[in-house]
Amino acid sequence: MIRRLSLLLAGALMGASAMSVVYGPAGSSAIAAGSDTYRYLAVFGDIFERVRAQYVTPPEDRNLVESAINGMLASLDPHSSYLNPDDAKDMRVQTKGEFGGLGIEVTMENELVKVITPIDDTPASRAGVLAGDLIAEIDGEDVRGLSLADAVDRMRGGVNTPIELTILREGAVEPIKITIIRDIIKVKAVKSRVEEDVGYLKITSFTEKTFDDLQSAITGIQEEVPADKLKGYVLDLRLNPGGLLDQAVSVSDSFLDRGEIVSTRGRDPKDVTRFDARPGDLVGGKPVIVLVNGGSASASEIVAGALQDHRRATILGTRSFGKGSVQTIIPLAENGALRLTTALYYTPAGKSIQGKGISPDIRVEQPLPDELLGRDVTRGESELRGHIKGDEESDEGSGSAAYVPPEPKDDVQLAYALDLLRGVKTDPAFPPNPDQAVLNQ
Repeated sequence: MIRRLSLLLAGALMGASAMSVVYGPAGSSAIAAGSDTYRYLAVFGDIFERVRAQYVTPPEDRNLVESAINGMLASLDPHSSYLNPDDAKDMRVQTKGEFGGLGIEVTMENELVKVITPIDDTPASRAGVLAGDLIAEIDGEDVRGLSLADAVDRMRGGVNTPIELTILREGAVEPIKITIIRDIIKVKAVKSRVEEDVGYLKITSFTEKTFDDLQSAITGIQEEVPADKLKGYVLDLRLNPGGLLDQAVSVSDSFLDRGEIVSTRGRDPKDVTRFDARPGDLVGGKPVIVLVNGGSASASEIVAGALQDHRRATILGTRSFGKGSVQTIIPLAENGALRLTTALYYTPAGKSIQGKGISPDIRVEQPLPDELLGRDVTRGESELRGHIKGDEESDEGSGSAAYVPPEPKDDVQLAYALDLLRGVKTDPAFPPNPDQAVLNQ
């Protein structure tokens, strides 16, 4: 449980990116280097050669250069980084939303990989893998000593290639060996269900598939519940670390008829890009409540900020992560890619979220389970060393507890949202009045 939570928190920290992608040279023209710049580069070259020649053990040139690049980028902010070819490939897999694999959601327990759930109609579910299974070996190699990320990497692979898992299952006398043939796994970016008379939409990340998945989810809810019975929607963005900027814009547009969604502002004061909504509200104007917490970052904050500023939705929960910067992915041919912070984003009211986050209209704390009491589960951009200071950042900082209970029955924030939509609870912030929106003109 705690291990799984820490991984989700790491996602909010490391994966939190509103990303755009460019192909070829990036942005504005380079500024000519002065004489001091070349002197510093000469110092670097001198140190590089001395390390190669005199360090106690022969270092690898590639590792030295990559470490130097990463050190330079880490000095800028926590989100700029160099992606070597393998890292760049992994990033493309994550944003595409599909990969060659088994189709299981996993965590780590007692140094073994535990199956949380097999995804329906995937190689793992068809082979008989069950929730609660413990994976002890992967292709005959012990899982103990591996990180969860390393174990996941070993389970992914080429389509139509076999993998053998050794599984420990409660009630089984002997370990079970299962051979699975990998296939394309399409990760759903949106999970949905009907809560009696309310549509529940949970966006887990902003990949290339998010908007399409959202459309399908909304259609499914509308087919299941007649319009006159449907009280509204809960849009759950908790523990959502972000992703692609264009998908955040499309998701926001799904609930808006007009107006600005977000603007990005770069280094040059003239470098401002605005993204506007198009006519058409996919949910037909039904009430919307958006859930956020300290794990809601970047692209999820774009959505929450847009719907809040337009007073299209009520934001409920606790203060969001506060990552208001945009990373541009610049391909470097066969040498990987550069992830560089190139702009900050602003909500329709002209507010910067960098280091501040989205403040909920209705603050509802989610109680922590006993095993997490006394632990620091608060996450926020303002805590990160070297973060870009936001225009509206205060001593209060950004972020809040990044915890969502695994069982809906224990979810206080969700229950509060459902009560509001059904009229069991009332609050001045719900429903919001779009006529009272104060936007950036």
